[in-house]
Amino acid sequence: MTVTALDVSTALVIIDVQRALVAAPVVPHSGPEVVARTVELARAFREHHAPIVLVRVTARADGSDAPPGRNEIPRQPSALPEGWDAIVDELTGHPDDIVVTKRAWGAFHGTDLDLHLRRRDITQIVLAGLTTSVGVESTARAAYEHGYHVTLATDAMADLDMDAHRNSIERIFPKLGETGRTAEILALLDHAGARV
Repeated sequence: MTVTALDVSTALVIIDVQRALVAAPVVPHSGPEVVARTVELARAFREHHAPIVLVRVTARADGSDAPPGRNEIPRQPSALPEGWDAIVDELTGHPDDIVVTKRAWGAFHGTDLDLHLRRRDITQIVLAGLTTSVGVESTARAAYEHGYHVTLATDAMADLDMDAHRNSIERIFPKLGETGRTAEILALLDHAGARV
């Protein structure tokens, strides 16, 4: 787990740090721990005038807007409470942040994320959020396929399943980019002097 560099044009992309997921029993870091580290990253990116993208997932209760396709786990209407898909308060309230709404696992498919990044000449993204093996991994795979350098803040993400988290961290992420802890990324951000 080594992060070697951050490009001058790097953006922080925060995946699904929303009320329902933060309250879920995630591992190995708790939802509040993920929030705290993500807030720390966001604060540093703002100080460097580097873009921050807040990605949120939403869905209709009846599942009618879910991606089509057969799978072995049937879709059932959800009983999620009102506001389940709201980004946590600790990350909101910054008018320069970009908000992307998705209805699939990854943040690129069916959204304008790539357009936002390319308009700002972004060449690298730092990923954090929930959950490691679903939203974060899907976005990392797509970012890699879109030609971005990918850095993954491994202590600013968590999953509902420890084995799934470990598989992403140990087997998948090293093939897509570089992994490191929040403190390492912050030190490199100070060194790189990232800009918009």
